[in-house]
Amino acid sequence: MENKLVIKDVKAGSSEWGDYVSQHPLGTHYHDLKWKTLIETTFRHRCHFLAAYDEKDAIVGVLPLVNLSSLLFGNFIVSVPYFNYGGIIANNEQIEKALLDHALALGKSLGVSYLQLREQTQRPHYALPVSTDKVNMVLQLPDTAEALGKSIGSKRRSQCRRATKENVRFTVGGIELLDDYYTVFAENMRDLGTPVYGRNFFKAILETFPTNAKIAVAYLDNKPVGTGFLMCHGDNMEIPWASTLRETNKISLNMYLYWEILSYAIANNCKTFDFGRSSVDAGTYKFKKQWGAEPLQLYWYKWTPDGSVAPELSPNNAKFGLAIRIWQKLPLWVTRLIGP
Repeated sequence: MENKLVIKDVKAGSSEWGDYVSQHPLGTHYHDLKWKTLIETTFRHRCHFLAAYDEKDAIVGVLPLVNLSSLLFGNFIVSVPYFNYGGIIANNEQIEKALLDHALALGKSLGVSYLQLREQTQRPHYALPVSTDKVNMVLQLPDTAEALGKSIGSKRRSQCRRATKENVRFTVGGIELLDDYYTVFAENMRDLGTPVYGRNFFKAILETFPTNAKIAVAYLDNKPVGTGFLMCHGDNMEIPWASTLRETNKISLNMYLYWEILSYAIANNCKTFDFGRSSVDAGTYKFKKQWGAEPLQLYWYKWTPDGSVAPELSPNNAKFGLAIRIWQKLPLWVTRLIGP
């Protein structure tokens, strides 16, 4: 089987790729071939979306790879950056191994410092170091918002209602809400000490996936103060990015925001809600757990050419501590200019 495989770097527009991803049980929205053009256009990163073909010229496995290169973080490959999923999906372990070997050879030829595969399931046959520090928090949604309210208990229901005593409102829409979303998102990222993605990234997602991507915004006195970027795939809704302004903590705006978003997901017949990744027992983990979300283990495999430990490009890395503290003190317009 393996000797008969042919692995190609697929160009944008392949219908066979989309058909394969849609029928594979581990296929996700982040395996969509449209991300190739979106990422290359928005970030100028070179993408290698690999497909394995059998002797009948049918796709039997895929692996989306993104080659990121910067002066600060170096040259590396991730499948897929920005999100939690996007590793190898294939018909069997032999094909997975063939795609992995091809990816490692590509990494060597490009001179990367490391390659990371973001997998949903454990793959011991990769024989690579794996990080299990992160989990995704996933909630099985009830049939009604009333049932959700009962499940979270009276204390949390009260927290969700606290903001309604103020002049708040909530809406879900598309690209017409982008400016309101980005205003809150950029300020929240600055306060966290994290460089912000460019507005064009979110604009490109909304334009590329108009039926999958939505923006949720909570307003206080007609000012946007809380937002969520929503991605829908099948009967699952995910929130890759959410932000609330610190000034709204006193009225539990974040609880109101998530209540409204979860109610929206239920009203739109979603069966699961993905709160995104967290470290076990971290503050975000506990926040998501209170809604009834359960951890789904993530397996992030890393390869380095010389077998050394891959660098930790995380805000938790102490070497970034000073940079984070400086970033938090910068004017917002500066972070919006140089962050992307």
